[in-house]
Amino acid sequence: MKLVVGTEAMFFICLILAFIYMAYNAGFEPHDMKALDIKTTGIFTVILLSSSFTFWIADKNYQKGQIKNLKIWLIITILLGAIFLIGQGAEYWRLINDKITLSSSVFGTSFYALTGFHGFHVFVGLVLLSIILVLTFLGYFNNTSSNVISTAGIYWHFVDIVWIAVFTVVYVLPLFTKY
Repeated sequence: MKLVVGTEAMFFICLILAFIYMAYNAGFEPHDMKALDIKTTGIFTVILLSSSFTFWIADKNYQKGQIKNLKIWLIITILLGAIFLIGQGAEYWRLINDKITLSSSVFGTSFYALTGFHGFHVFVGLVLLSIILVLTFLGYFNNTSSNVISTAGIYWHFVDIVWIAVFTVVYVLPLFTKY
């Protein structure tokens, strides 16, 4: 998992640097940048980051052999991740209705590429966590000697850390910088 995260980190670094390069060299239209809703996305950011905390609690419960609590906290983690994706989908819907699409501008192309790949990684993480949850209900993790849950945690925490970088570059920095 550490190798997967390492290669994915390089991938996201390239996407983030491409976004920054395009912002400064190709120029983003002020209308496009102003269409982003930092407040709503900030709320969904807190929700996603909270899912890292709930996963950490799930992992701690697993290590203590508290399988019932593991199930509860995994469900909460999955719900928080799903809420984040629904929020991202709602933002995409709003932006598309605002005529900001993948092909409408350099901003649209770089925005959807960066946030879309992150959203895909969240989705993959949710599938992974859902499989672990089902296996937990089937009794596969009643013995606390497995490292599957902590390994999945490496990926889930990575996805959250990447979002901090994406949110900062796409939503926060434009408030202080003129692209």
